[in-house]
Amino acid sequence: MILDPALLTQLTPLDLKARTIVEGFISGLHRSPFHGFSVEFAEHRPYNQGDDFKHVDWKAYAKTERFYVKRFEAETNLRAHVVLDVSSSMYFKHFAEWSKLRYAIHIAASLIYMMNRQRDACGLFTFDEKIRKQFPAKSSGSHVRLLYSELEKELADEVKMSKEQRGSASADALHQLAENLKQRSFVIILTDLFENVEAHENLISSIRHLRHQNHEVLLFNILEHKSERELDFPDGKFLFEDMETGSELEVVPAQVKKEYQKKVQEYTQAFKIACNEAKADFEEIDTQRPFDLALLAYLNKRKKLK
Repeated sequence: MILDPALLTQLTPLDLKARTIVEGFISGLHRSPFHGFSVEFAEHRPYNQGDDFKHVDWKAYAKTERFYVKRFEAETNLRAHVVLDVSSSMYFKHFAEWSKLRYAIHIAASLIYMMNRQRDACGLFTFDEKIRKQFPAKSSGSHVRLLYSELEKELADEVKMSKEQRGSASADALHQLAENLKQRSFVIILTDLFENVEAHENLISSIRHLRHQNHEVLLFNILEHKSERELDFPDGKFLFEDMETGSELEVVPAQVKKEYQKKVQEYTQAFKIACNEAKADFEEIDTQRPFDLALLAYLNKRKKLK
């Protein structure tokens, strides 16, 4: 289900937006080959031989003609941490309605909504050149409201903070996170991976560090695909500015597009391979596309962690 960003922008507060996104996604699952997946997400699991019939959800059976039993808290408990890149490059947008940061914040809010429905404990970390804010994983209603409040502040500060120049040191932040998390957790990282190429190996090392500490990792690479992957600009000369350093470069996109796409593809493929070797999940997310891919990737990963 494609949700109009203009409509979502009119909705307040953020938890209502998250609910709208998730319910639209679940509605889409009902009409897709994944029929039944969303029922399972909604705090149920398939009936297994030997389960007590008193726990069968007969309303779910009436809708699906399948037996599901209600989950109990012990069956769904998971510790998860959403890790959000708030560096200056995340404020970029050109073709998309929303900046990468605004898009990522709505994914984060939607994941928190889904975790709360599944009674999972959820924490939040924000970082640029260092970890800016950190909230431990908890499942209480007051804690979830606190996380939404912090994400709302990031949205409110978008115009003001986009004028600052804040670099990104993802590797340092993730190494620090690996040291800070004392219990096995599900770590979901939302970043555009805008690091110097020289920092690539250190970034991979930080992913390995998280895995070495026995944390599960799902990394969402948030990008405006048309501009940042394809360099698909009209004919003419453009002045590009590095949002993290302020340096400028005059470019005719048509002249460098082919080589640019090749280099970006090589970098991305190398990163995907490294994540796969570390047994960390990697998903590329386009800010001009619906949220469904990110939410489905989360559900698929969450399902494996039962």
